[in-house]
Amino acid sequence: MTGFTETEERQALRQAVSELAHKYGHEYYTERARGGGKTTELWDEAGGLGYLGVAVPEEYGGGGGGIGDLAAVCEEFCAAGTPMLLMVVSPAICATVIARYGTDDQRARWLPGFADGSVRMAFGITEPDAGSNSHRITTTAARDGADWILNGRKVFVSGVDEADAVLIVGRTTDARTGKLKPALFVVPTDTPGFEYKEIPMDLVSADKQFGLFLDDVRLPSDALVGSEDAALAQLFAGLNPERIMSAAFSVGIARYALDKAAAYAKDRNVWGSPIGSHQGIAHPLAEVKIETELAKLMGQKAAALYDAGDDHGAGEAANMAKYAAAEAATRTVDQAVQTHGGNGLASEYGLGTLLGAVRVGRIAPVSREMVLNFVAQHSLGLPKSY
Repeated sequence: MTGFTETEERQALRQAVSELAHKYGHEYYTERARGGGKTTELWDEAGGLGYLGVAVPEEYGGGGGGIGDLAAVCEEFCAAGTPMLLMVVSPAICATVIARYGTDDQRARWLPGFADGSVRMAFGITEPDAGSNSHRITTTAARDGADWILNGRKVFVSGVDEADAVLIVGRTTDARTGKLKPALFVVPTDTPGFEYKEIPMDLVSADKQFGLFLDDVRLPSDALVGSEDAALAQLFAGLNPERIMSAAFSVGIARYALDKAAAYAKDRNVWGSPIGSHQGIAHPLAEVKIETELAKLMGQKAAALYDAGDDHGAGEAANMAKYAAAEAATRTVDQAVQTHGGNGLASEYGLGTLLGAVRVGRIAPVSREMVLNFVAQHSLGLPKSY
């Protein structure tokens, strides 16, 4: 991205992804979601075409691009009504962490699969009693000879049922201080002692949520990603892309809903004129269009900073982008439903299922309140409030 204009390559990438996603469309997605199915066909075709691996280094079969390219792919899928939540997790968090901090063997084992989409990896950080406080994580990893033994629980882990492995955030004991410090482990889902259970959700989504149970899970020494001492940096290396991708996810859904609303407002004729000719309809749609474009710009800024290696600057922008995009998407979908009247909740129009989907963006992967805490403390220099 140069200035405010995306490169021709990224614009071409957007066009190609959009064409693929529209070939499947929102009806395909909702049919799979309502029936308990998966978007396997779309994922596999996108992976085979290289779209899921655009940010994986070229030497491992990827496109060699940045998080901005992957965010553009995610946005276009969502804008076509085919949101794949696992994109936020597998190629963005897990592949990024392994590419930046993994050993040579870990990169060789996992990155080619991320590049072509044949590998799906979930991410486990949230715990029942820790919430947003990662310092209260109780999942622990202890040495047993050359191996590691993991014990603990995780909740709200997306896509475990279709994942080959889960990148688990645990804690180990610092030999110098005796205090616990974060560490990241790749845990294959077929490892003995690893169990998962679906969390019933009132959402229409092809991506399910799970609770994890880790009971004396024995892992080889090379399951540890990178260095024990660098784990905190590794963790944040994954969380910034997560926020950037979450912003793209919300922006894409907002675009989908706004396109539907604008088309309906042009065609729906009441009292002799299209309803879009009335300011009571036109102005709210114009407002959410502005809010969506502003959120998209902040997301592009965050991605540009991250791809330039400015992790600190990217942290502020990524949090702001995630916040702005979630708020814009929530308002946009609500206004799109309102524009359609009763049709907004009819399955035929493909909007009702998005009400819950965009609401999730205000909660996860970090709540809007924690983003406000971050901005107040780190951007404004105000006293810490939590």
